Amino acid sequence: MDWTVLPTTQQDMTRTCSITASSNPPFQQVVCLARIALPTKRLTHRFIKVGRIAFDKVSLWVVAAAVSVAVTLFAPFLSNGSIYGQDVNVTEMTVADIQLGYESGSFTAVEVTEAFLARIREFEPYYNAFISMNPDALATAAELDDIYAIQGPVGLLHGVPVVIKDNIDFGGLVTTAGWEGFSSETGGVDMVPDDDAAVVMRLRNAGAIILGKTNLPDFAGHGTRTTSSVAGRTINPYNVDKVPGGSSGGTATAVNASFAVLGLGTETGGSIQNPSSAQALVGVKPTYGLVPNEGVVPLSGTYVDVVGPMARSVRDAALTLDVIAGTTTEDLATFSSVGRIPDGGYQSVLDESSLNGARFGLVGTGWRDDYLPLDPVTEEHYQNAVEALKGLGAEVVEDPFQGSGFVDLYDERPSVPTQGAHDMLVYMRGLGVNAPFNSIQGWEELSGRDYTRGRRGDREAPAPARPSATEAGDAYQAWRYEIRTLFRDVLEEHELDGLFFPQSGVPSRPVVEDPERPDYNPNNWAEIPSNIINDIGVPTVTVPYSFFDDGTPFVLALIGDMWSESDLLSWAYAIEQATRARKAPILKTAPRR
Repeated sequence: MDWTVLPTTQQDMTRTCSITASSNPPFQQVVCLARIALPTKRLTHRFIKVGRIAFDKVSLWVVAAAVSVAVTLFAPFLSNGSIYGQDVNVTEMTVADIQLGYESGSFTAVEVTEAFLARIREFEPYYNAFISMNPDALATAAELDDIYAIQGPVGLLHGVPVVIKDNIDFGGLVTTAGWEGFSSETGGVDMVPDDDAAVVMRLRNAGAIILGKTNLPDFAGHGTRTTSSVAGRTINPYNVDKVPGGSSGGTATAVNASFAVLGLGTETGGSIQNPSSAQALVGVKPTYGLVPNEGVVPLSGTYVDVVGPMARSVRDAALTLDVIAGTTTEDLATFSSVGRIPDGGYQSVLDESSLNGARFGLVGTGWRDDYLPLDPVTEEHYQNAVEALKGLGAEVVEDPFQGSGFVDLYDERPSVPTQGAHDMLVYMRGLGVNAPFNSIQGWEELSGRDYTRGRRGDREAPAPARPSATEAGDAYQAWRYEIRTLFRDVLEEHELDGLFFPQSGVPSRPVVEDPERPDYNPNNWAEIPSNIINDIGVPTVTVPYSFFDDGTPFVLALIGDMWSESDLLSWAYAIEQATRARKAPILKTAPRR
């Protein structure tokens, strides 16, 4: 007589086994608790009592049959992350939820990871958030469980499943930057770094489990749509007819859809803010120099590029910033952050009453002359948010930049032609001795193709001169200092603590802008803070406030002076706690063809 426990999904194959009852069953066919991963302390007293009676009164093969029947009866509860009647509900799961679950013994890191992977298997074919998955995620989770049993958590993110944008290096995995030329699967040459980017190493040292690498437009070059030549188009879970935001749209969709607890994005000009705005996330665009850029494919690594957290809650974003911020000799720019990080970390400064007495500037044409005035529907949501801000004890000043000359000065922004070539060479030289190539020339030799990015027509690519050694670099630095000084002068003149803006001037853009031209792909997210705040180098934090009728969110952007992340996060926390605006999207599986 055969009794077989059939796994309800592929993930359950590691937690179930086949038990065969016979006249003389081998012991290993009966005892499989190690593979089931069911700790004795989690069995109910009633089940243990029944088990003892069985051992006292019947033979071992009857026990095997009884156990098999019992597990079979509970099989419906074993799929999609359920653990013997205890659901691992990963939807909107926070770091605190995971920490409490591990502490109470409700679940293990392996079980949590399996639950997230099951969700990804079910919904990823439709939403297309990922470029690649980490094949060692479950093994890492098992190691973390072993460590936890002996010494407790290894760090702030112990056993927390996260995702990273695929322009951030993970040692041994391909970094595509979204471009087919860096992926053998699309006819290019795999770009495989020897080691982790500095931020990834910090995540892993804190106990995070990297589930995979997320989609981005080629070289992070689009702030509205996330469509890559490697993986295609990423979809917005709130409304599939609306854009997901870019260029960190893969991370945004993965976090919004609860494919992970949180993720990392990168930003040169709105690429953390825009998808956070499109998908109701807390996105942190940090001060340049707070978080290391080492191991990140650059767009403007010398002056502008940053890495930042994207999360569903302010606390999780603050905690992640605590993990990734700070000095490292791998990126000397980070030494500018010395003395700028709160002693107790960013999560320690979160205060629901922090808006009381604060003073903010409101958006107006003194800040920029495009995307303004706001779309009428956006204006209505913004004014509601301003009234709520006042209700929390804050004061506001209308359009403080009006008459300052700020718009005209920003329009004078100079370019630095050698920056792109310089920054890419620095990045590629850091790929390691075992990488397939360490320069553009090396890639060209292996691929048999010309690398045309950054070139115009038949012109030669700029030489990779250090920007600080060029007059163009000097001009940019001088302009940057001038406009940053003007920014600070306006804040000081009006006694402002920060700026309180809508992140976008209009609701989310449609995926198809022109039905006559379905492939038309304008980069037209109506970003209000960027690229201005990026060039100045100041931080911005997004926080959801409300939702439009089409199901997409209206999101605020809080802006401050350099190194003001602690204030921005605390203000965002006060807004979050007062509104509880964020809501989970309702996911769909891929339509059948």
